Amino acid sequence: MEENTANKPGLFEKGGKLGFLHSTVDAFDTFLRVPGTVTRKGAHVRDAVDLKRVMIIVVLALVPAALFGMYNVGYQSAHLYGLDWGFWKMFWFGFWKVLPLFVVSYVVGLFIEFASAQIRGEEVNEGYLVSGFLIPLIVPVDVPLWMLAVAVAFAVLFGKEVFGGTGMNFLNPALLARAFLFFSYPSSMSGSSVWVHAPKGVDAVTAATPLAVAGDGGMGALNAQYSFMDLFYGLIPGSVGETSLIAILIGAFILLWTGVASWKIMCSSVIGALAIGALANALGATDIPAYYQLVLGGFAFGTVFMATDPVTSAQTECGKWIYGFLIGAMCVVVRLFNPGYAEGMMLAILLMNTFAPLIDHCVVTSSINRRAKKVKTA
Repeated sequence: MEENTANKPGLFEKGGKLGFLHSTVDAFDTFLRVPGTVTRKGAHVRDAVDLKRVMIIVVLALVPAALFGMYNVGYQSAHLYGLDWGFWKMFWFGFWKVLPLFVVSYVVGLFIEFASAQIRGEEVNEGYLVSGFLIPLIVPVDVPLWMLAVAVAFAVLFGKEVFGGTGMNFLNPALLARAFLFFSYPSSMSGSSVWVHAPKGVDAVTAATPLAVAGDGGMGALNAQYSFMDLFYGLIPGSVGETSLIAILIGAFILLWTGVASWKIMCSSVIGALAIGALANALGATDIPAYYQLVLGGFAFGTVFMATDPVTSAQTECGKWIYGFLIGAMCVVVRLFNPGYAEGMMLAILLMNTFAPLIDHCVVTSSINRRAKKVKTA
């Protein structure tokens, strides 16, 4: 008798012989295409934008910062060690140094994502496409790969998966990885010996970031080593993708033009930093002009790519203004009044990630109460 296979599930489909691999096979199958599993009728919004496209747009917006970061890694090595390298020599030197950071980030992170999806029997989400690209850009170029692997595993497991995966986390996974590295291995994430990679056969030397220089010696020390245009262009020591304001602004334009990121959060973060910076200048707490805060450290990168994360940021329109303002203000406060930690953007964003639901709750409650009063007086 001929076997009826009309309704028999496929090899990798649920119920099939290898159905336990459905999540993994489906993730690869739909990586570059969207399956026809969409609603055909009923009151549903039909749009060409989905999570995958949003994630890819963010990755594309990060590419200028990544490419410049690779060049800057080579430039800093050539500049500091007095090497006569051309443009492409600097770029490829940086490329081969930064590439392992991306490989470790994606291999470790995606392995955990796929394993978690298999265990839960759910589809693999595309959320880690962005986190995996962000993590190598916010760490020093010389961070040991095993440390990065441990940090990525911690961030994905305890920052995402324990809460249910993409869309359920309340902390930014990339920043959580950086925080883990900073507090667990501070000597590999701070100081003046981790920002420039020494070529083979050359003794390592130190190079402090502009933010560290400004924190130790104020505006006089900063001007002695770096001009404002140096900070703007990004040819300075720092985390791989955080140095060039030009590259970051290109990414910001892409995110704003496509509507992926909130301009309210970006603008309010800048306003918050300028407000506290100006207040500190007026009170004599620092001699660093307020506008310098925008080009120092990871402020610009954090404002554009981290603070605007739609999952961990405020959701209400008014809440976005409050959320962004507090991030910018808190960043400058940490920089000015915490001598043990020159950079403040990471802590500011993580702190406001925690308070984002409370901000939204207060905004919604206030709106409901205001409308209720209008109804009573009508």
